[in-house]
Amino acid sequence: MISNRESARRSRMRKQKQVEDLVKETTQLQKENAQLGQQIEVSGLRFREIDSANNIMRAQAMELTDRLRSLNSVLEVVEAVSGFAVDIPEIPDCMLEPWKLPCPTMQLPIIASAAAGDALKY
Repeated sequence: MISNRESARRSRMRKQKQVEDLVKETTQLQKENAQLGQQIEVSGLRFREIDSANNIMRAQAMELTDRLRSLNSVLEVVEAVSGFAVDIPEIPDCMLEPWKLPCPTMQLPIIASAAAGDALKY
C-alpha cells in the first residue's frame, strides 16, 4: 500500500512536470509566433513600398520612352526638312520591352541624391 502510494505520488509529479514543460513550450512557441508575425508584417510593408516604387519607376520608364520616341520623330522631321543627316538614336529594345531587363545596350549614368528615399536621377 505504501509502495502504491509512492508510485502514485511519483506519477502525479511526472504529470505535473509534463504539464509545466508543455506550458513553457506553449509560451515559447507563442512568443516565436508573435515575432514571426511581426517579421511578416514588416516584410509585407517593405514589399508594398518596393512594389510601389517599382510601379513609379516603370511608369517613368514608359514616359521617358514616349518622350524619346517623340524626340526621334522631331529629329526625323528636321532631317527631312533640312536635308542634313541627323544622328537619330534608336530606342533600345529593353525600353520597349522592360520585362527583358537588364539592358546591356543602355549605359545611363546613375546619380544618387543625398536625401534618403529620393528616386534615382538619370
